[in-house]
Amino acid sequence: MTDALGDLLRILDLERLGEDTFLAGSLPKVGDRVFGGQVLAQSLVAAARTVDPDRLAHSVHGYFLRPGLISEPITFAVERLRDGRSFSARRTHALQNGAPILSMITSFQLEQEGFEHADAAPTGVPGPDEVPSVLESLERVDPRIASFWTRSSPFDMRHVDGSLYLQPATAAADRQRVWMRALGPVPDDQSLHRALLAYACDHVMLEPVLRRHGASWATPGLSAASLDHAMWWHRDVHVDEWLLYVQAAPGAQSGRGLGVAQVFTQDGVLVASIAQEGMLRLPS
Repeated sequence: MTDALGDLLRILDLERLGEDTFLAGSLPKVGDRVFGGQVLAQSLVAAARTVDPDRLAHSVHGYFLRPGLISEPITFAVERLRDGRSFSARRTHALQNGAPILSMITSFQLEQEGFEHADAAPTGVPGPDEVPSVLESLERVDPRIASFWTRSSPFDMRHVDGSLYLQPATAAADRQRVWMRALGPVPDDQSLHRALLAYACDHVMLEPVLRRHGASWATPGLSAASLDHAMWWHRDVHVDEWLLYVQAAPGAQSGRGLGVAQVFTQDGVLVASIAQEGMLRLPS
């Protein structure tokens, strides 16, 4: 396990202040704002700790309300909305200085029998062993940035069509495929794996919008922020195994863009679907 993955697992081990109240810190990063995926993952862990462990999260709907500060601890207040025979619902507020930075509702379910089908994974996608890691790509361009990512990233990300960290894609497209895997083993706790998927996906959810418009994260003057986030887990997920994110950008308007993704195992099994709208602005 890398130090970065260990640090991530530690901040997901929330301190319990009361029956439904928790406290945690944040991971360091460039700038003073908390990474949105971190708050999503922590909020999911907080909600899961108030539910029967036999019930797993199957859907999340959340809104990012304010930027969080890395220097301030985050309090997670969970409201128990419902506990039915099969489903439980929780609302989680992530708070700093008494104000919510994220508000999220999570639905949990006991495993049950029912209809079973899933979209098939796309064919002809190069495997993760055939695609360079983003760390290797950055090393060739800027060793300093690569060094930071090596120390701070708990996940190995491999963009099939090239990453957008330092420059735009060679051709504009509204589709993106990314392999991702944790940089080490993760405890066999399905609630934790689902929270880590929420953390990981926030790195790439808005990238199809950038790719469609010939932009990158290094585009001068780019202002970006996640606005809302929705996830559905269809089956158990293991983030310490390779997962393929098949992404698209259905639309962009009014300084906002929508990114969607289906997440498949390396064997082609659909395990999750994700949607995120974000603010993406460029200087006029």
